[in-house]
Amino acid sequence: MPISNTAVAAAEPASRSLWSLGWQRLRRDKVGYTCLWIVGVFIVLAVFVWSGLLARNWDQEVGDPNVAPVWAGQVKGVHVVPSDGMEDATGPIIRLTRDEDPIGDMLAAAEKNKARYEIKETPKTDSLVLGSDQRGRSVFEKVLQGTGTSMLVGIFGALLSVLIGTVLGAFAGYFGRKTDDFLMWFYSVFTSVPDMLLLLAFAAVAGRGFTTLILVLSFTSWTGVFRLVRAEYMKQRSREYVQAADAIGASHLRRMFVHILPNISHLLLVQFSLLLVGLIKYEVILSFLGFGVGVKQVSWGSILGEVPTELMQGYWWQLLGVVVMMSVLVTAVSLLTDALRDALDPKVK
Repeated sequence: MPISNTAVAAAEPASRSLWSLGWQRLRRDKVGYTCLWIVGVFIVLAVFVWSGLLARNWDQEVGDPNVAPVWAGQVKGVHVVPSDGMEDATGPIIRLTRDEDPIGDMLAAAEKNKARYEIKETPKTDSLVLGSDQRGRSVFEKVLQGTGTSMLVGIFGALLSVLIGTVLGAFAGYFGRKTDDFLMWFYSVFTSVPDMLLLLAFAAVAGRGFTTLILVLSFTSWTGVFRLVRAEYMKQRSREYVQAADAIGASHLRRMFVHILPNISHLLLVQFSLLLVGLIKYEVILSFLGFGVGVKQVSWGSILGEVPTELMQGYWWQLLGVVVMMSVLVTAVSLLTDALRDALDPKVK
């Protein structure tokens, strides 16, 4: 008995999209899937820090200066011990009574208002997980706050870089001719200057702070996305599905961003993960050199800026905290990028 076409169609498995196939491949990759969870934990950690649910009191003095971690025991360092003797290098100390003191009357008047201006001290602890810095602040909360700051700069800087590169690359690759010539000239101007020199120049002019740092990093990091998107649009604009969209009257913008863009979105995801690692590294360098976050803000780079002085005195725990957090994140994102590239490649079966 012949099998009907309806029965054959019902027996055939439904086609799966590139994203569903990519998710299936990524889940089979144990290393990539584990790195995805690690990156997710860092993102959740950053969200908690941004919302003030975590490490919001990182700048309070909660312990003695340069206290070692509780698990490291007593660490010998260079401490300044105040002198309680009656003599110093210049000779005996002469003490004056209140009547003999020239400013005795002023001190007596000030003591009457002492209670109004007295600052309440924060209770100090000697059992900090990662010890304290030179101002008695918890290194653990400080590193968590720095993680949120660096993740904020990396994520939003990478998003803005991908947006700029995608828009410019789409116009250059789709329209070509004079539009492509002008945008390629603009691209050549940016790529002719070394990345670090361009970053330092923009940072020196724009100043310090979150917003300026994100803008500086994104305005100098869009060139790689532009080159990739331009090449993809030049290849995709002559495909059958774009010609079909033209035949039914779709506008240029609709063909660019509704029909072509979803077909290259997997490449943009890989570029975003690459930029995330690169911009975090650049933020650390700029903040270490004093061109990054503001004075009252903290990031991995600003913490590392305090490390050289502390290492000379034998205080190493701030360096340990930043290095561990940064190494785990950068390694996880790098391995996840490789896994995404393999999982989203349509040529991989």
